[in-house]
Amino acid sequence: MINDIVNFLNDLLWNKGISAFWESSDVQGGFQLPILIVMLVLGGIWFTAKLGFIQVRHFRHMFSVMKGGMKGDDSGISSFQALCTSLSARVGTGNLAGVAMAISLGGAGAVFWMWVIAFLGMATGYAESVLGQLYKVRDANGEYRGGPAYYIQQGINQKWLAILFSLCLFLGYGFIFSAVQANTITDALNHAYDIDTLYSGLVIIALAALIVVGGLRAIARFAEWIVPFMAITYVSVALIITIINYDLVPGLIGDIISSAFGLNEAGAGALGAAIKYGIMRGLYSNEAGSGSVPHAAAGATPHPNHPASQGYVQMLGVFIDTIILCTCTAVVILLAGVSSSGELEGIRVTQMAMSSHLGGVGGDFVAAAISVFAFTSVVANYAYGESNLHIFKLDNRIGRTTYTIGYLLMILWGSVAALPEVWAMADMALGMMTVINMIAIVWMTPTIVSISKDYFAKKDSGKLPEYKTGDCDIQGETEKGIWDK
Repeated sequence: MINDIVNFLNDLLWNKGISAFWESSDVQGGFQLPILIVMLVLGGIWFTAKLGFIQVRHFRHMFSVMKGGMKGDDSGISSFQALCTSLSARVGTGNLAGVAMAISLGGAGAVFWMWVIAFLGMATGYAESVLGQLYKVRDANGEYRGGPAYYIQQGINQKWLAILFSLCLFLGYGFIFSAVQANTITDALNHAYDIDTLYSGLVIIALAALIVVGGLRAIARFAEWIVPFMAITYVSVALIITIINYDLVPGLIGDIISSAFGLNEAGAGALGAAIKYGIMRGLYSNEAGSGSVPHAAAGATPHPNHPASQGYVQMLGVFIDTIILCTCTAVVILLAGVSSSGELEGIRVTQMAMSSHLGGVGGDFVAAAISVFAFTSVVANYAYGESNLHIFKLDNRIGRTTYTIGYLLMILWGSVAALPEVWAMADMALGMMTVINMIAIVWMTPTIVSISKDYFAKKDSGKLPEYKTGDCDIQGETEKGIWDK
């Protein structure tokens, strides 16, 4: 019955939608643009237009914001820690297993549509992170917490919608997504070294428990150390492989572009799959619009002290995750010519591709990479769920202990569950969160635009942008004491 419910909701969110048909002398076909994908694409276009192509005009500025963002305070983590924490959650199975699944199901053209959703997602990620930072609160320990539930409740006064989002968040990031990451780690280790999935799952639980017991600050310190190391290492290996196979790169790029628009021999029949799976896995990887990243953005003490600064930080996160890291995986797979068949799915496609380039060490490298990538996601997912305890007045010892036990048990379940079953539940949770969050941030467009214009004006005048309550018109009210300085 649970599988039937999950399949029904996924069908509703990811499959049913606007039908697109075409007919020519050479090919006939049709495909559906799922409602959720249409919502994300239109939302990305909406914020790109409303913010004046901010991801292009202020591309360099999103890097410069990080220069002064290395220090936090007693209330919040630093901007750099917030970026690394969000990347910890983003960079995981979506970057390795997810990209492999997108290419297997949608062809090389899926990579192009991952780029498209990343470009549009940069504007969406900016918008939701601005709101997360603006409407943040202090929890029982005096530390910053926030996210969609908070800006829904404070900005548009829809408490029931805030509670519904929090429940979806607990289901997704608090429990299921950690199971997905654990599933990929144990499968990779089982494939590479024949390690029993139960044993590796128990090790994951033990390591995760040691970190998450320290809360957001401990998770942020861990992310600040591990994320730059793993990203630089992975990109370096992908660059070496690309240089070795430089003569194949022009053909690879041509294949991506032609497949993206149904111009190759497979014809238009593959176009729908390329769009659908490219956008779906792109979203799962960079999380723009899903409402997850605002939790990391809200936990920061920004520099400069303005809500928009965290928008730039998390816009950079989308760029790093999809445009850089996902592209690295796609290039490795496409240059190897590996495809999915039978038991070869998900992370195993990436392992086989890397092995074809580097020999036996390739499989070892991917096993190590996915273990680190996915483990950081397991840890960061805990922080997102924990941020919502305050909504239910459960940010106390009993609430945190209960949540932690449930979180660790789901990791154990994910370690031994079947991959399709875990991915299906993850897609359902992500889809429900995204629908709620996209409705909320579009609803709050006037606030996003107002805050952004305030930042732009102060920046253009040569001043360090600082925000105080009353500087511009916003919907609802922020918590007293946050921006009243």
